[in-house]
Amino acid sequence: MSHRRQRDDSFISAAGPAVDLRYDRISIVLHWITAALVPLLWGIAHMIDAVPKGEARIAVRSLHMMLGALLGLLLSVRLTWRIGWGRWLPVPQPSFMNNVAKLLHWGLYVMIAATVSLGITNAWVRGDTVIGLFTIPSLAPGDKALKNLIENLHGIFANVLLVAAGLHALAGLIHHFVLRDNVLRRMLPRRAP
Repeated sequence: MSHRRQRDDSFISAAGPAVDLRYDRISIVLHWITAALVPLLWGIAHMIDAVPKGEARIAVRSLHMMLGALLGLLLSVRLTWRIGWGRWLPVPQPSFMNNVAKLLHWGLYVMIAATVSLGITNAWVRGDTVIGLFTIPSLAPGDKALKNLIENLHGIFANVLLVAAGLHALAGLIHHFVLRDNVLRRMLPRRAP
């Protein structure tokens, strides 16, 4: 189905009147906050060991943990909103591509949930302090093998998530610049009139 853009960011389809083909504002905001947090968390995680031990490293690690907890909370809100109240749009592409897109989106949600869960588990296995405000006790003091396993799994999942998110972004750009359809535009904020 072809669409042409109208001034108010709705689209006129070949089938008839203007149809608003954008996600709702809350879905869009939650999407872009998630999109910002994933690479930000990855970058902060790769800075932690470069920061000298002491208060500075505790602050950077604490920031990583707090933003990771925020990402977990955001994912919960996003899924609740999407399932309960979020806007469902008509299928913009052939059935096969639509099924692949759904699978990849849900795969991203699972990867975020797994990475955040492993991060929480990592903090509990290792034991930690959050900006000196409170201490997370170690559930496995002295179990270096478990600590290394969970830390490595958290890192692997974070790397895979970053690659998957990058491919997701690339797919959006391909839709926009190569296929020239409205898939990316559906998740962009509306422009002021």
